Amino acid sequence: MSEIMTKSPQSSGQPLPAEPVIAVRGLAKSFEEKLVLGGIDLDVAHGETLVVIGRSGSGKSVLLKIVAGLMRPDRGTVAIGGHQLDQLSRPGLMALRMKMGFVFQGAALFDSLTIAENIGLGLRENTKMHSLDIRSVIEDRLEWVGLVGQGGKYPSQLSGGMRKRVSLARAIAMDPEIVLYDEPTTGLDPITADGINDLIVALRERLDVTAIAVTHDMNSAFKIGDRIAMLHEGQIVFNDTVSAARTSDNPLLRQFMAGTATS
Repeated sequence: MSEIMTKSPQSSGQPLPAEPVIAVRGLAKSFEEKLVLGGIDLDVAHGETLVVIGRSGSGKSVLLKIVAGLMRPDRGTVAIGGHQLDQLSRPGLMALRMKMGFVFQGAALFDSLTIAENIGLGLRENTKMHSLDIRSVIEDRLEWVGLVGQGGKYPSQLSGGMRKRVSLARAIAMDPEIVLYDEPTTGLDPITADGINDLIVALRERLDVTAIAVTHDMNSAFKIGDRIAMLHEGQIVFNDTVSAARTSDNPLLRQFMAGTATS
């Protein structure tokens, strides 16, 4: 894997490794007798989108929930911005989560709330912003995701693609530094999915966020990712740039990209 480098103002011109925004070390997780993560290492640099691929049940979503602090690993560590999650107090962990946006696989909108109320929920519950300022943020985010004028509707009145856009708007309502995407295009037709991919790319450029996206959709992986890591039987079996993935002779990666079953 190519090393991510940056310049140090005190160096003699030699590049130094950049400290990753997200650092995963020796991460392991099992459920009863099933090993899901077998001691994996991953880094994500500032502004980078790492796409994690793998078959159903390979541990992609488990990895994402551990990084978000929603699930504890059996062993290993996750550090966000240099802060190790297992060493944070509950208030410290909550403060860190305020800097993270999470886009759930099924959108996870509250059916009893309007679209505007869903987007503004985190702002109302976790900040002291005035209601008029919250409304302004909601209107901005609706514009960003192409849903101007839809704030008064309820999730049941929207298509699957529109609900995904609302989920994106909610995830970025608090100007996060990190966004985690759990299968952002699952259940969508190819054209709608491509629109979501375009939106993810546009939001990354607009907000300069660091992101991890888990998916089985290679079209999405190639479009939104800077780097691709593949999980297989609890291990990272590939971790390199998108261009390297396209030409890799890794048999597990080639099989996954081709969507062919083993003989």
